[in-house]
Amino acid sequence: MKILITGGNGMLGRTLRRRLAEQGHEIAVADLPEWDVTDTDSFSAKLVALHPDVVIHCAAMTKVDDCEANRELAFKLNEEGSRNVALACKMCGARLFAVSTDYVFSGEPPKEPWAWSETDIPRPQTVYGASKFAGEQMVQMILPEAVILRIAWLYGAGGPSFIHTMAKLGAQEGAPLKVVNDQRGNPTSCDTVADAIAFLLTKPYVSGIVHATCEDQCTWYDLAVELFRLLGLKREVVPCTTAEFPRPAPRPKNSALKKSVLNLLGYRTPNWRDALARFAREEFLV
Repeated sequence: MKILITGGNGMLGRTLRRRLAEQGHEIAVADLPEWDVTDTDSFSAKLVALHPDVVIHCAAMTKVDDCEANRELAFKLNEEGSRNVALACKMCGARLFAVSTDYVFSGEPPKEPWAWSETDIPRPQTVYGASKFAGEQMVQMILPEAVILRIAWLYGAGGPSFIHTMAKLGAQEGAPLKVVNDQRGNPTSCDTVADAIAFLLTKPYVSGIVHATCEDQCTWYDLAVELFRLLGLKREVVPCTTAEFPRPAPRPKNSALKKSVLNLLGYRTPNWRDALARFAREEFLV
């Protein structure tokens, strides 16, 4: 298939380009400055001229604190941009995969342990989450047959990510590193997301919301400890609370996602520990 990836030069986009090309797909990249998802006419004209079979929409404003400080820009990129991509896909008949986020949920689970399902009602608590949910709604209204793929705690080749930051800090000498231990989620490799999309490409009848994170959940502290074990890093890591590191945008207490749709299709994503071990071998050569 001919596949266009918006934001194709970003961390997830780079992995998608590599993994899907390996499977024989023809890959095109839509990224700034040539492609601007907020420019309705220009983007539509370029997409219609290219006429891809599939569009994977990764382009977004994803820095959570920056979104909090720039609400108008966040909605322009994440809501209007998604609307424009969906309209263009409708014009040329392309199947759309729109990448979204765990931040559409409140992050305040009614019980522990908890994981949000595809049918749970989003109640975003941040500008980032609200703008991405608005983008989801735009896509569903314009192109009901689209797939909205929610992901979380992402890391991939070349970064930037929590994994790369912690690996760098862990290799340095210094005081124990404090890492938050009261936020839970699903650490997820870009390879996991790419593999899930590759699977869904073979299921043309699938539409709607699909969660595509790694299996099982942990805290950021758990993730750092496991990474240091895999890399053989000796710097001490100690748990701390979210309150000790206040940020402009609130972080969800628990944003773990159930993979109900993928599991019903007979597909299971890897456990986060297995995915991390594989990534550590490939990225850090351990």
